[in-house]
Amino acid sequence: MQLTFEHPLNERYRTFLRLEHLFTKVRHFLSLEDPWSTRAAVESLLDIVSITSRADVKNELLKELDRNVATLARIARQPGVDPEALTRVRAGLERAQSDLQRITGQIGQTAREDEFLKGIAQRNSIPGGTCSFDLPNFHFWLTQTGEHRERRLAAWMQDITPVETAIKLVLSLARESARPRRVVAEGGFFQEALNAQAPAQMVRVTLNVGQPVFPEISGHKSRFSIRFMSPEANGRPAQSREDVDFTLTCCVF
Repeated sequence: MQLTFEHPLNERYRTFLRLEHLFTKVRHFLSLEDPWSTRAAVESLLDIVSITSRADVKNELLKELDRNVATLARIARQPGVDPEALTRVRAGLERAQSDLQRITGQIGQTAREDEFLKGIAQRNSIPGGTCSFDLPNFHFWLTQTGEHRERRLAAWMQDITPVETAIKLVLSLARESARPRRVVAEGGFFQEALNAQAPAQMVRVTLNVGQPVFPEISGHKSRFSIRFMSPEANGRPAQSREDVDFTLTCCVF
């Protein structure tokens, strides 16, 4: 088994990865019917609404989809490219663009304007602020059938789903188009300069499960570094002094 760590090299991908994490969390808890899972799904949905209200996610996604379409147009002229696969990917990108452009107003406006969710959001920033005596309406709603709660959540998610689809597509292209390579971090440290003409969007570090280290990654569009840390039972992790063999992927697409 293997364990992969990802690190964004620009603010756009930082936002995309955070939203992907939250969408994955919502979908996981949506599949479960118990009230505590529904609570977790609602809290993650509110985090999505919060991020999309602060960042211009729609325009950033459209720019990234445009960039990917232009990249595919350049790749199409290269020998050995599968034209059918290229056509399928391009159609997916264009469909994602069209779905995003049909969103009117802010992303997540349905959830943002829902009075029920507004009440939960106001209390959610307070530790323990969504317990039954603070929000008896929420407590009552959580006792409704799983089917009822799932329908309500699906309605709140409806105008957010095109964002989820586009982010999945963009991140999938970045991950799958890059070629992994085996490298060694001597004394637990590795650094590399990046091509300024083709900057990477993020880096991926893959370790075998059982290796007693984890990576701390820092970087930007021109350079990144990785320190492999050994967890300590008590106290702060320390950088490993051993050479660490790992798989590195620089996602340039």
